[in-house]
Order: sequence, then C-alpha cells, then structure tokens
Amino acid sequence: MTDTTLEAKLGFDKVRQLVSVRCQTDYAAMRVEEEAFSTDAAEIRHRLVLTDEMRLVLMFEESFPTSGYIDCLPFLEPLGRRGSIDLLSLGKLRTLLVTVQKVTSFLRTLKDGIYPNLQHLSSPVDAFPEVQKRIDTILDRHGDVKDTASDALYEIRRSLREREINVSKRMNAILRKAQQDGLADADASVSIRDGKMLIPVFSAKKRQFPGFVYDESATGKTTYIEPAEIVALSNEIAELHFAETREIARILQEFSDWVRPQVPGLVDAAVFIGEVDFLMAKAQTALDMIAGMPVISEDGNLYLRKARHPLLERALRREGRSVVPLTATLSAEHHILLISGPNAGGKSVCLKTVGLLQYMFQWGLLIPTSETSELPVFDRVMVSIGDDQSIDNDLSTYSSFLSDMREMLASADAKTLVLIDEFGSGTEPTAGGAIAEAILHELDTRGVYGVITTHYTNLKLYASGENGVVNGAMQFDGAAIAPLFSLEMGLPGNSFAFELARKMGLPEPIVHDAEERSGAQFVGMERNLRRIARSRRALDEKLSRIRATDKTLESLSDKYQKELEEIKDIREKILSEARREAEDIIRKANREVEATIRTIKESQAEKEATREARAELSGFLGALADRGQAREHYLDQQLKRVSERQQREQARKQRRSGESASAEMTAEQAEKQRLAAFRSAPLKVGEKVRVKGSDMVGEVAKLSTKSVTVIIGNITSKMPLDRVERITSHEFKAASKPSARPRQVYDSGIAERKANFRTEIDLRGARVTEAIEAVMRYIDDAIMLDVPSVRILHGKGTGALREEIQKYARTVPGVVSVSDEHIQLGGSGVTVVKFG
Repeated sequence: MTDTTLEAKLGFDKVRQLVSVRCQTDYAAMRVEEEAFSTDAAEIRHRLVLTDEMRLVLMFEESFPTSGYIDCLPFLEPLGRRGSIDLLSLGKLRTLLVTVQKVTSFLRTLKDGIYPNLQHLSSPVDAFPEVQKRIDTILDRHGDVKDTASDALYEIRRSLREREINVSKRMNAILRKAQQDGLADADASVSIRDGKMLIPVFSAKKRQFPGFVYDESATGKTTYIEPAEIVALSNEIAELHFAETREIARILQEFSDWVRPQVPGLVDAAVFIGEVDFLMAKAQTALDMIAGMPVISEDGNLYLRKARHPLLERALRREGRSVVPLTATLSAEHHILLISGPNAGGKSVCLKTVGLLQYMFQWGLLIPTSETSELPVFDRVMVSIGDDQSIDNDLSTYSSFLSDMREMLASADAKTLVLIDEFGSGTEPTAGGAIAEAILHELDTRGVYGVITTHYTNLKLYASGENGVVNGAMQFDGAAIAPLFSLEMGLPGNSFAFELARKMGLPEPIVHDAEERSGAQFVGMERNLRRIARSRRALDEKLSRIRATDKTLESLSDKYQKELEEIKDIREKILSEARREAEDIIRKANREVEATIRTIKESQAEKEATREARAELSGFLGALADRGQAREHYLDQQLKRVSERQQREQARKQRRSGESASAEMTAEQAEKQRLAAFRSAPLKVGEKVRVKGSDMVGEVAKLSTKSVTVIIGNITSKMPLDRVERITSHEFKAASKPSARPRQVYDSGIAERKANFRTEIDLRGARVTEAIEAVMRYIDDAIMLDVPSVRILHGKGTGALREEIQKYARTVPGVVSVSDEHIQLGGSGVTVVKFG
C-alpha cells in the first residue's frame, strides 16, 4: 500500500509524476501509479536491471522503436467476450502488432547476454503475423477499408461510382435546360444542401420547374428545387451508401469472430507493449537525472557517493546553477548520522536526499549517484519532517514531533531507516534535549539506521562517544559568512549564530552582549567538541590506513607465498627431470667409455683409431655440456613465464577499465538523441498528436505519405504531416480541455462587405502563388464576416493547385474542415472550406 504522506514529505510524489508524464500509454501511466515500495531484494534487483538495460538501449541502440506505443486493452478485453471491432480500433490493432513485431525482432536478433532480462521479458510474446496479414487485406495504408475487402463491397462501390457520375451529368444537363428556358440565372450552379443536389430557380417561375421545393434564399428571389427525375437516382445512391455501411460492418464482424480465439494472446502482447512503455518512461527519467544503478548491499552498508537530490538539481539547472553532491556512509557499526550546522546550510537537503534516493531505489528507479554507491534493503522508511501541527487534532509542533517518535519507537528495528529533521526542537531546550537524547539512545541500541538533523550540543556530545552514532557537519565559509552546502563526516557542526547575526545586520552591541551572556563555557565547549571530534577522526583515519596496510601486506604475502610455492614446484619438477636425465646420461657415458676402450684394444692401439675414439668421446662430453646449459635455460624460461603471467593479468585489468571508460556517454547526448528519435519517428494510427503552433490535440485516424487525418474532439481534420507532432498521453489529457470561442467584434463596414461577399471564388488557370494569395485574403474575409462555408473552384488538372490550397486552408485557425466538393458538384475540382 502506498503511503502518500511519506511520499509527499520525501518528494517522491513529484518523481512519480516525472515518470508518469513520459508514458505514452494509459497502461504505463497506471503502472506508475500502482507500483509500490518493495522490501524484496530479488524484486528490487529485477526492477533495477530491467530499467538499466532499457537505459542502455535508449542510449546506444538507434534501431529500437520508441514510437507506436498505443493502448489497445480497452477494446481487446471486451472483444474477447463478444461484440465487433470498429474501424479505428482495427487500425490501432495493426499499429500495436507492428510495434510488437519491431520490439521482439530487435531483442531476438541480438546476441545472447547483451540485454538478457529484456530478452527474457519478450521471449513468450507473439507478434501474430497472420492477424497482421488479415488486417492488411481489409485496410489500406491510410486506414480506409479497401474496395477488395470483399466481393460484395467491390460491387457496391463500383455501382455507387457509376450512379454518382450519372447523377452529376444529369444535374448539369437539367441546369443548362433551366437556364435556356429562363428559369435559372445564367451564372447559377448546382447547390447542395443537407446532402441533396438542388437547382436554384427564380421564385417567380418555380411552378414551371418540375420537382420538390427544398429551400428559399434570404431575399426570397431564388428557390432551391430538387428535380423530380433526380429523386429516384438519389434514393439509389443513398441505398448503396447504406449497403456499403452494412457490408463494412459485416466484414468487421467476420474479422472479430475470426480473431476472437486469439484475443488472449493479443491482450498479452498489449500488456507487453505497456510494460516496455513503462520501462522506457523509467529509463528516460534516469537519463534526464543522469542516474545509474547502485549496488545492493548485503552487509548492511549504506554508501552514497556523489549523490544528488534530483528535484533540487532540476530546479537549480533551470537557474543555471549546480547542486553540491553528497557523500555519506552508514554501517552496522555507525548506523545513525547526526548532522548539525548553520541554518539554511543544507542539513535538511542531505536528510531528504538520503531518504528520497533510498525510496527511489526500493521502488525500482535508478538513482542520481555514482554506480559504486551501495544501498541496503529496509523493511520500512519512517520520517519526521516538517510541522504537522493541527488545530483539529489539538496538536502543537512539539506534540506532533512526540507523536512521530511514538510511532517510530513502536516499530523501528535494525531494518528501519528513520529520518528526523530538527530533532527535539519546539520546546524548552533542556527538557527537549534530554528527551531527544533518550530517544536517540534507544534508536542506537536497537541498531536502527537513520539520518537526523539537530542544533543540540548534548546530542553532538553523545555522537562523539563510543556508540553507533556519528557526527556530520555542514561546512561553512567563516570568512565570507556563507554556507558551502557540503557535508563533512566525523565532525560536529557549528550553528555560527553570532556570525550570521552580524551578517544580517544585528547591532554589534547586542551581538557582543549575547556572546558574553552565552559565556566562555559555551564557546569553549563548541571549540573543544570540534577539537575532540577532529582528533578522533584523525585517529580513525590512521587506524583505517593501518588496517588497509595490513590487508595489503597480507594480500602481498599471500601472493608471494603462492608464487614461491609455484617456483618450488617448478624447481622440484626440473630437478626430478634433471635426475632422470643425469641417470640416462651416466648410463650412456658408461656405454661410450666401454665402447671406446674396446675399440682401442681391438685396434691394438693404432694411433688413427685411438684419435677417432678420443674425438667421439670429446663430442659426447660436449653434448653433455650443451644439455646442462639447456636445463639452465629451461629454468630461466619457467621463471620468466611466471613474471609474464603477472604482467598479463595487470594489463587485462587496465584494459577492462579503459573499455569501461570508452563506453561512457553523456546523458544529455543520449536524451537529445532519444527526443529526436521520438519526434522524427513515423506516426502510427491511434497515437496522440498536437497541431504545431496551436493548443489543439487529437488522435491519428488515418495516414498517407503526405497527410494525416486527426480526430480533434468531434471533428475529423485532414492536414499535412509536418503540421503535427507526437505527444504523450499525459500531454494529451492536459491539453484536452474545452476553450471558449473568442468573441467576434464587427466594425461599421462589415454589413456592406458581407452584402458584396460571394461564397465562391474561381481560381481556374491561376498560378499557385497567385492563387494562394487570393485564398489567404478570401478566407480571412470569410472568417471576419462569419460566413459558414465557401467554395473554391480550382479545376482538376494535375492536382497541384488543389493540394496547395487545401494544405494552406487546414493551417488556418477557425477552419473546421477542408474537403472536396460532392462529386455531382465538381468533386476534386472544387474545395469546400467550412468554418466553426
């Protein structure tokens, strides 16, 4: 269960929000809200290694997909029971499966052991290629249903196109006939109202025109009539549209029935994408904080090296300043850190930094500290920070403190981290100091870990004794009378009250009087306390160096003893081989001597034979000498090999450190690359986007190579791709708030301009630049005159003029829709612009 009060006091609620805003899916945002503080070391390690692997992926793997993460669970879970999928959800499902395929393919094509935990997470996930293929037979790349989705749909749409062409031709013929008969104005054109094609006829002659009266102009001079012979054709077109809708619904129902047995697997794939999105949000937060994965301590040591408070660092970075890193150590022997020092010197920041980083660590976030830092796993974190006084509960500041202490003493043990700010303050100093010292002694006796801030001298004296409490001082520049915000372990801090009083401009006589009233005993006590602590720290440092030297000597002794034993073994082996070889040599020498004597005797001491025998014996003795030298050389080689082995081991260590250094990459560069990749990745159906240069946000419904169709509220708008940018679900929710329509103000000439304004402009034959300039002025006038819609005639041609006009019109604020005219009234040769 999440302790919201604890998280708020530590500042973790803001860290949780930083992670949440980076989530692209509602599933990931829900995971951020539901993830809880863990006390299981194995679970914490699992969370951390997954986040750390994702951090490395985002830093170094450009081919990893960072877009296309959308929510599909809201429609997949009901689909598994009954019902049919709708067209937009089908497009989202295709985007989901494409993203699943990209993520799983990326992880499965890597060598084993690179990102083992992410690979294990993706191993049971299926990308459902058959489902993708089935969707591709239904939808085109823009998200519309293909004509070939079924034979029946193909026939319906073919018939529909034929009927629309026939109606358009017939209406134009009827209009020309009416103009020839003098029933309609020569400049009149076919009008469409509420989907019906109408002929504008002079009201005085309306009875001469067969048809159904539908509307009348504001002046009453023109009557809009639907020709009788067109009614039947229009009814056929309407029926074909109904048939098209029914056939699309049937196709979607058929797909739903086919895919329903595979919905459980699709739900698993959607959950997997949500988990990857959750991990990316945590990893991106870590990159922003320049965070790393600490070591999980197994011996109870808490060692923070160059730790930074992430929220404070974020705030200072906006001001162009940097935070002072914190280095602190707690162990089983010294498990409580008592911090003292001047007001506004950074005591509370140190306390909150330790608490927040410990909470982030056990929640599963990487922390902004050196990766050589070590953190143990606590069963609970308890805090007494801030003033919880309450009129409703009749609690004063000190009563609130005592209430916190009662709760701590009820459950605190050696697996508890307590954080107490301004320990014992809020009451009479003598009694408050005594109670605080008694509580501190009890916490110390229980082996509780803690960080405590105080000004009480008796607590500093207690920490200077032989116990588990260690002093810590916030450094202060006595010359500049300014805090340094740096913690020095082992020394008690000084409040520097008199120095600060002088700096703040308190009259010197008053400060001097205060110094005399405090007495030389108080000043001497502070000075002697720091001298004792400094001497003790120097002694502890000497003892530490002696212990380190002893360990080094023991290590060297063991190493040399091992090498000596190794050399002795080699020597014994060489001597054994030499003895065997010497015995062989002696035996052979005896045989040679005997053979020589025998040769001399048999040759009856002939000079030539004797000389040859002596030469052979000399050669044999020379060979013996050579072998002796060879044995000496062999021994030298063995000794040299031992030395080279040691050198290789040293070189290997240096090479490892060099490789790790070369693999480092600044978090700012990684973050920039990630943001660039996120913004530049192709959009997917179902993703959230913002219209650039405005606060309008929506959801992608269709895509083409040059344009995107976005659902903004109840309005569907088509616009160029470069007019929108991808946003997260959090940004979408924040921006989706109704805004009041701006009040329109009219000047005295508007009535006259409105009377002369025509709702149609003809730009056929104009150059693109001339046409755009005309359209700009024309749309501005239409918006100013509050005209509901206008028609822009540009002809079909190559389509270039139409495309540029529609592209500009979609960028104009106040334009609700931009579309081609009905096919009977000009189709793609006319653009209709409607205003909100």
